[in-house]
Amino acid sequence: MGMTISGMTLSGGFTIEPPPPPSIEYLVVAGGGAGGAQNNQTGAGGGGAGGLLVGSLEVTSGNTYIVTVGAGGDGSQWPTPTSGTNSSFSSTISIGGGGQNQNGGSGGGSNFGENAGTGTTGQGNAGGNSTTGGSRWGGGGGGAGAAGNFGNYGVYEAGQSCGGIGLQSSITGTPTYYAGGGGGGTNSGGFGNTISIGGQGGGGNGAFSRGPGTNGTVNTGGGGGGAYDNSFFSAGGNGGSGIVIIRYSESIPAAASTTGSPTITVTGGYRIYKFTGSGSITF
Repeated sequence: MGMTISGMTLSGGFTIEPPPPPSIEYLVVAGGGAGGAQNNQTGAGGGGAGGLLVGSLEVTSGNTYIVTVGAGGDGSQWPTPTSGTNSSFSSTISIGGGGQNQNGGSGGGSNFGENAGTGTTGQGNAGGNSTTGGSRWGGGGGGAGAAGNFGNYGVYEAGQSCGGIGLQSSITGTPTYYAGGGGGGTNSGGFGNTISIGGQGGGGNGAFSRGPGTNGTVNTGGGGGGAYDNSFFSAGGNGGSGIVIIRYSESIPAAASTTGSPTITVTGGYRIYKFTGSGSITF
C-alpha cells in the first residue's frame, strides 16, 4: 500500500502532502485623523483614532494577500484638517480616523459651535464636543476604547485624558495600546500642564494655551492634538500612521515571500509579521 507523506508521489506509492495553510491572527489599525488648526480665539478638536480591527483568517497556501497601511491626516489644513486613510489586510478594512468634526474609524472632536464626528461601529467611538461657554475648548477625538471627552474644566482639572483611550493588544508578544484619540486644544485655565492629554494609544496632546497640537504617534493610528490660538495661526497635530500585524504558529513554515519590508520575529510560539508600510504576504 502507498503511504501519504507530503504533496509529491514517490516510488513505491509514497505521497508527500503539503503542510497545512496557517490560521492567522491579525491586527489592522488605520491612520489617525488630524487635530484642528486655529486662527482665532478658540480651541480646536482633537483628531479621531484610526479604526481598529482584530480577528482571525484561514489563508490559502500559494495565495498573495495585499497589506495597506494608512497614513495619518494633515493638521496644517484650516479650517478642515484631513482624516486618516484606511488600512487593510485582504478584505479586512479599517477606516481612517476622522479629522476635527469629521466621521471616521473614530470621530474627530469638535471645535466651538460644531458637532463632533461619529465613529464606525466595531472599530472606534465618537469624538467629544467642545465647551459651549466663554472658554471655547475643543473636544477630544474618539479612541478605539472610548469616546472623546467633552471639553470642560472637570476633565482637565482631574488630569484625565481628553482624547478617548485606545485598545490594548498583545499580538506582538508585548502588551501595547493602539488607536488613542487626540486631545482638544485649550487655554491654560490655571490647571497646569495636565490638561488636554491625548488618549493612551498614540493620541497627540492638545495645545496648552497658544500653540499647535502634538502629532499622533506613528504606527499606532493615534489622532493628532487640536491647536489653540489667541490671534495667530496654529497648526493641528498630524494623525499617526496605521499598522498591520499578522501572526501564526511557528510550527507552520515561514511565509513564501513578502513585500514592503515587514519586521519579522519568532517569539512566544508565533511567527509575527509587522507591516509599518504597505506590501504583501504570500503563504
